[in-house]
Amino acid sequence: MNRKAPVPLAARPVRFTKICRGVTDMKVLTIVSHPRRESLTFSVAERFVQGLTDAGHEVEMADLYGEEFHPLVFEKDEPDWDNPRKSYSARVQAEMERLKRNEGLAFIFPVWWYSLPAITKGYIDRTWNYGFAYGGARLPHKKVLWIPLVGETEASLKKRSFDTMISQYLNVGLAGYTGISQSEVAFFYNTLAEEMESEDEINKHYESLLQRAYELGQTYSDSVTQ
Repeated sequence: MNRKAPVPLAARPVRFTKICRGVTDMKVLTIVSHPRRESLTFSVAERFVQGLTDAGHEVEMADLYGEEFHPLVFEKDEPDWDNPRKSYSARVQAEMERLKRNEGLAFIFPVWWYSLPAITKGYIDRTWNYGFAYGGARLPHKKVLWIPLVGETEASLKKRSFDTMISQYLNVGLAGYTGISQSEVAFFYNTLAEEMESEDEINKHYESLLQRAYELGQTYSDSVTQ
């Protein structure tokens, strides 16, 4: 449901780490969900990561589609309420290690049916698991930033309070329940450029979204408390 980005992304590795030193250094895992690398979702992710690195953060990107992450929970990764020390599958254990080595999280994804894409939800189902993220344990992160890309306008999403529903789920149902005290939702509205006719108007709209993504990266740690 995303239009193509105004400038296609160049091919690059599925996951990368870039280190910049600075007084605001944090390690931030950026989790991106979209089947097309040339999508607006990935352009937003690229600008966001640029903002993070320019602010002095160390960035690791998880491209869930590119890494072929399987969203289904099978028995090996099913929560065992009687065993908080359960050993999960090798893939999930590796993802848990990746989560542990980062201090901050960012999720960038399109909103489908007023919710997370299945692959994003499956990532959370499998990795934010019992004994690791809840059930006597808590996630170690200082902050999570959710960047949902919404096809419709802000007024349309708010008409039936879908913005409140989504924010409550992400901030309270997910972040709050797993011990992340600082959780923010930054909606990117009208990614389909509805009611925009001229190419110039559409390009300016997309550039404003990308500029906002960059600024969110630059200011990521501004409100993080030690």
